Amino acid sequence: MLTVASATAVFFLPRISQDAAYHGFADQRTLLAIPNFLNVLSNLPFAVVGALGLMFLFGSNGSSFIRREERWPFAVFFLGVALTSIGSSYYHLAPSNDRLVWDRLPMTLGFMSIFAAVIEERVSRRLGRWSLAPLLLLGLVSVFYWHMTESAGSGDLRLYAMVQFYPLLAIPLMLALFPPLYTRGADLVIALAVYGLAKVLELADRAIYAAGEIVSGHSLKHLAAAAAAYLILCALRKREPISSAVGAVQEREAAPSKAV
Repeated sequence: MLTVASATAVFFLPRISQDAAYHGFADQRTLLAIPNFLNVLSNLPFAVVGALGLMFLFGSNGSSFIRREERWPFAVFFLGVALTSIGSSYYHLAPSNDRLVWDRLPMTLGFMSIFAAVIEERVSRRLGRWSLAPLLLLGLVSVFYWHMTESAGSGDLRLYAMVQFYPLLAIPLMLALFPPLYTRGADLVIALAVYGLAKVLELADRAIYAAGEIVSGHSLKHLAAAAAAYLILCALRKREPISSAVGAVQEREAAPSKAV
């Protein structure tokens, strides 16, 4: 039902164009000759978390993964986090629709890869593995489609909105309905909640900045989103396979070969 409702929204709701006022962030101070200094600087944690995640995944990760190929969705996730630091910094130096493309592209890698990882670990290993590439392609297409329509004078954010928000709804549903393969599943729920907080901070950009003109909601949004990614890294570092779940998955995967 959730998938049907989301697809219906994409195809039947009116187009959603990019609000031109979106680029007018509250904190536009220039420091050290860097425009929009704090909105640029606050992207640094993305680079740190992304690098730490990739180092962990391709180093010694112990029992965090039953099969080493399970790392790949998370590798794309942390790559997307690291690239967000570059894309978002580039955008905030001179906000515009053309630069916003490079902010949004790496974020779609994060949304779609973590979605595929949860599918693989909760629903079906095979489905998760094969869904990664199509989901990543869908994310990239959603950004290019928005930019193409925006350039043509009839911007359409519906597909990008689905790519960003559908996983936030579907992942908790999968966590609730399907048994875990690993411990620390609650950590992912907390990470999603922190990312939800990041979106709230983004909406409160001007109100937060007006409170003391120290920091804006958008700068805090960057920090909260990076914290959400770091919580996912912490969960991966600490988790262990659940033996009963592993045995059930292995039996289910072996069933077709036994039948043959």
